[in-house]
Amino acid sequence: TLAIYRRLREEGFDNVGVVLQAYMRRSMDDVRALADLKPNYRLCKGIYVEPEDVAIQDPEEINRNYLALLEAMLDGGSYVGIATHDRALVDSAEEVLRERKLPKDAYEFQMLLGVDQTLGLRILESGHALRIYVPFGEQWHAYCVRRLQENPRIGRYVLQGMFRRK
Repeated sequence: TLAIYRRLREEGFDNVGVVLQAYMRRSMDDVRALADLKPNYRLCKGIYVEPEDVAIQDPEEINRNYLALLEAMLDGGSYVGIATHDRALVDSAEEVLRERKLPKDAYEFQMLLGVDQTLGLRILESGHALRIYVPFGEQWHAYCVRRLQENPRIGRYVLQGMFRRK
């Protein structure tokens, strides 16, 4: 996938981006390998079940790697989509952004539609851009089921959103 991304960028397609997952052990190497392109990144924790030699299993270690990747991406001059519903991770990401005094157009936060709208509003009220990710297509249901299995709290947010008065 990254070889395809590199080829597209080298052919002049500057409107493509790449997703990196913080739980993948190789992700920091990927950031270094792509640094010359200053990619448009979407950084997420990672959702798929992978063996321990490929993916970090400890949630706290994943969060530490997420922040290290975010710092490396931003320090390399890349635009970063900070994709997370983890409130503590949002707080830590905001601290990274404050330390670097980055303009608001150097990054955005990203969330899945219907998940923790309160956090989404807080992100917006803090002056950050927020992109809402809307799954669609033939495999939308399977994707949503995987998300629920990975993080059952998402189901609570979706149900609250369905029954919330406007």
